[in-house]
Amino acid sequence: MSHLFCFGAGFVARRLAAALQGDGWQVSGTCRDLAKHVLLQDAGIGPVAFDGTAALGENALDGVTHILLSIPPGADGDPVFIHQADTLADLKTLEWVGYLSATSVYGDTGGAPVDEDAPLLATTERGKRRIAAERDWLSLFADQGVPVQVFRLAGIYGPGRSVLDQLRAGSARRIGAPGHLFSRIHVDDIVVILRASMAKVRPGAVYNLCDDEAAESADVTAFAAELLGIEPPPLVLLEQADLSPMARSFYADNRLIDNRRLKRELDINLNYPDYRAGLRAILAHFVQNPA
Repeated sequence: MSHLFCFGAGFVARRLAAALQGDGWQVSGTCRDLAKHVLLQDAGIGPVAFDGTAALGENALDGVTHILLSIPPGADGDPVFIHQADTLADLKTLEWVGYLSATSVYGDTGGAPVDEDAPLLATTERGKRRIAAERDWLSLFADQGVPVQVFRLAGIYGPGRSVLDQLRAGSARRIGAPGHLFSRIHVDDIVVILRASMAKVRPGAVYNLCDDEAAESADVTAFAAELLGIEPPPLVLLEQADLSPMARSFYADNRLIDNRRLKRELDINLNYPDYRAGLRAILAHFVQNPA
């Protein structure tokens, strides 16, 4: 039986787990909060405690064939790499390791396109930590043959995590930043790409994950409001918006992400090639699954 182990059983991991379980996979995943282990069990994911300060138990990864890494690195580095790299190098059953990174590694290009071979010039602390983590994981392939692949994710959205949800909750804002384009990707397309990678393992490969149309955040919010049949929030220019440091940091960089490699090497056809297709699908999910 194929066995996926998720270091960090978050939004993407749970969606991937649901898809794989339908094909008979066993799925386990870590969680820091013991209370949330019940949520993993309800999702059919075997819960394992991991708080990033110590390695898992000696036999915790026995029989694991695939590993998904989605825990973000901290100031001291990637906690999974720090505590588990040696274990992974010795795991004889291991067929695939996927590290979920972020497009923040590229930094600011002034809106120019970047592919996977572009220099990594992160301007934010989060981006710099991602660069270090990528290098650590890719070194595990180069030095010890661990089948690591890196996936640089654009902004993730999907059911329960989209501007439609924010509008319905009354928390959406429409920030005007003319010419500032954001790339994004629907969580279910991430699942499709990860599964394609598992079927066509390319150790050492790096892929950008995004849809085909970067767009201004304000345009996406306006379209979502139109789908819901409501007035969009008032437009507030970025310079006048009272954003938290975290929120403002997302506007620090402007780049256009090139996704052609994943289409070429993994033969991917996106289900949601732009935000309009993705948001329409989420709205249909709302209709079929009302709160």
